[in-house]
Amino acid sequence: MESLFRKSNLLIQDQSLRWERSLASKIDWNDRLIGVLGARGTGKTTLLLQHLKKKYGVSTNALYLSLDDIYFTENRLVDVAEIFRQRGGKILFLDEVHRYPRWEREIKNLYDLYKDLQIVFTGSSIIDLLKQNVDLSRRAVQYEMSGLSYREYLQFTGIISIASITLTDVLARHIQIAIDLVSSFRPLQYFAGYLQSGYYPFFAENPHTYPIRLEQMIKMIIENDLQFLEGFDPHNTRKIYQLLYVLSANVPFKPNISKLSEKIGIHRNTLTQYIYYLEKARLINTLRAAGKSISILQKPDKIFLENPNLHHILSENVNKGSLREAFFLNQLRNAGYYLSMPLRGDFMVNEKYIFEIGGKNKPYDQIAGIENAFIIADDMETGAYNKIPLWLIGFLY
Repeated sequence: MESLFRKSNLLIQDQSLRWERSLASKIDWNDRLIGVLGARGTGKTTLLLQHLKKKYGVSTNALYLSLDDIYFTENRLVDVAEIFRQRGGKILFLDEVHRYPRWEREIKNLYDLYKDLQIVFTGSSIIDLLKQNVDLSRRAVQYEMSGLSYREYLQFTGIISIASITLTDVLARHIQIAIDLVSSFRPLQYFAGYLQSGYYPFFAENPHTYPIRLEQMIKMIIENDLQFLEGFDPHNTRKIYQLLYVLSANVPFKPNISKLSEKIGIHRNTLTQYIYYLEKARLINTLRAAGKSISILQKPDKIFLENPNLHHILSENVNKGSLREAFFLNQLRNAGYYLSMPLRGDFMVNEKYIFEIGGKNKPYDQIAGIENAFIIADDMETGAYNKIPLWLIGFLY
């Protein structure tokens, strides 16, 4: 137990408070059971350690535990928690819970048994609390940690620091908002850098090795994280790589499941499952026609890479149009908006707004006569009428 406290204290002391994610202020840290789920590399561990350092410092009241620690190969979480509580402990911060066998049952038992013990846990985005063997969904308050928005990236790099903007405000006042922001900095000067290497917070550690670390992260997701999904066959890991490569070479991809399953050499039902898994792991985003339900065995109508940085790692030739669409979908979805594929235009948001994505000279032809329709245009600082600069979409969260 003492060794666990030493590790926890060392990590707390070394944790920088220089940059904090906006999600930290949205979490109600008073809830007894809090889950923070998200893709690898998005900063979940940092979020825990920063809150722990600010609120508790080096204290016997709070303890950080990484459940992939070798200590837990021979020791049970419930036993550690009981000793911790007996010694006056109040709150446990549990990292990487999906790497600990039967984590959901032990956390449920701790929650039900000890009303004076608070638990905050993080796990991979592949976790679905609704599908766990025990019902954690009604006990845990769940939050999603995404990669950095363009707004957060600018804050991290010290360019500008402002609050997020709602989509409603962007649609109604985008001209004035853009003019105000442009008076403080040149948004297009930094936008290309964000699209290439600004989505994952670890870019700040060493920009030169960012592509290497991102490649390693993708491998870790496929070779390790996906193994925790029920029914996943680790022998098909190579097929997952092959699928991701095919998708990255053709995004935005309109899948023909029969041809794709024949090309990769797996059954079509297995293929749709793997597409679902890659989306859960936040390596791709999918889009379905407006009004369609979402099912693990239902093929999507369009597939995108999850964020623009992945284009620069996985695609041999980065297509600017694909990059724009991936950015738009990523930022809106991370901000909590619902997107689908309309009959006309590229995206429908919240079943109300239609968006067509393109360059600054993009005409209104595709959305002519459609109510609540907008052009999202790249390579322009400020917009006009219903034409909104693409970079401004990066300020939604």
